[in-house]
Amino acid sequence: MNEYDSARMACLLEEMGYGPAATQLDADVILLNTCSVRELAEHKVYSALGALRKLKLRKPKTIIGVCGCVAQQEGKRMLRRVPHLNFVLGTAALDRLPEMIMDARQGLRRAETAFKQPLLQDRRIIVPEKPGLQAHITVMTGCDNFCSYCVVPYVRGREKSRSAAEIVAEAEILAGRGTREIMLLGQNVDSYRDPDQGFGFARLLEKVAAVDSVWRVRFMTSHPKDMSPELVEAVAGVPEVMEQVHLPVQSGNDEILSAMNRGYTRAAYLAKVEALRKAVPEVSLGSDLIVGFPGEREEAFRETLGIVREVGYDMLFCFMYSDRPLTKARNMDGKIDDETKARRLQELLDLYREIAASRNKALVGSTQEVLVEGPAKKGAGMVSGRARGGQAVNFPGGPELAGSLVRVKINKGRTNSLVGRQVSAAEGDES
Repeated sequence: MNEYDSARMACLLEEMGYGPAATQLDADVILLNTCSVRELAEHKVYSALGALRKLKLRKPKTIIGVCGCVAQQEGKRMLRRVPHLNFVLGTAALDRLPEMIMDARQGLRRAETAFKQPLLQDRRIIVPEKPGLQAHITVMTGCDNFCSYCVVPYVRGREKSRSAAEIVAEAEILAGRGTREIMLLGQNVDSYRDPDQGFGFARLLEKVAAVDSVWRVRFMTSHPKDMSPELVEAVAGVPEVMEQVHLPVQSGNDEILSAMNRGYTRAAYLAKVEALRKAVPEVSLGSDLIVGFPGEREEAFRETLGIVREVGYDMLFCFMYSDRPLTKARNMDGKIDDETKARRLQELLDLYREIAASRNKALVGSTQEVLVEGPAKKGAGMVSGRARGGQAVNFPGGPELAGSLVRVKINKGRTNSLVGRQVSAAEGDES
């Protein structure tokens, strides 16, 4: 979502006559687009601002702005704390970036963090001239779930859905400029409701999948309590919708899930996974997990390891719990020490790598449809792309394959990627 916002801001800057600078020292405007989901990310913002102080002394006219979630959270406090900062721009006001820059040129220091901005459906569609093979589209912003550890509702606001007509129009522009894979984004896409006709996310998926020249559609993030049978049917039945679902579980223990205010139990989550795998046997599943949540006993952590083994995730994002401003968990008793959290995180990561390697090795001998992105990062004469399930696939090939759909027979499975060779349609069918 931050990448999408950054691309949008880059377009606004280009409309003002700005272009990318080679280095910070060459820049006339420096923007930090920020995240506050975890404490470490917030610390990095202030560290980066501290490093920019010398540059500002050397080039006083350089405009420095902080945007995004930390900006929304800190507001005017950030201007007081960082004297060389020109402006603070919150998540609901990113379209006011040109105005903020013009004011900064006049010597005004401002913080704009009000949520009372134009409705999402009233925003102008802004798309880069060269968006690339893959692109993001935000379908909704904010969240109404108020998980006890999460700052998102406070820095992104309440849920607001964009109109399907506007989303489809943006997809059509992207496709016309060469995009072939679109990722639909939302804090909880399962809560999407078209403000005009009231239909849900599954129908939106179908509409975007029907756009000419869009070959692939992905989405994130789903919420286990809200994932609908209609969404499962769309993943199973719409060819352009990829067989990849990110379904954050956060914990495998019911007591912790309740304290997190997640709205489902371990059994309910596993039932959703079972229904999804029954309808889409080849589905690739991803998840998020937090270790060291307040009150997490060792037995509760073992249950989390157990659900990871039982589900067998293809992709897992694991984090140590950290207190976030405004959240209920910040004031909970039973805080876990850093040493214990670090040990649990490492144990969880070790288990995930073992499972991921096993699942990738199980794909050896299969033929995967791959959208080629370009040269592989490692290996001369190799190209890289993504299978329908989101797995990275490397295989011998030239740069002319970039942007094409090819069939690749897998001959090696690694922890984070697959390796294979390109085959013809007939050869792939035989396998």
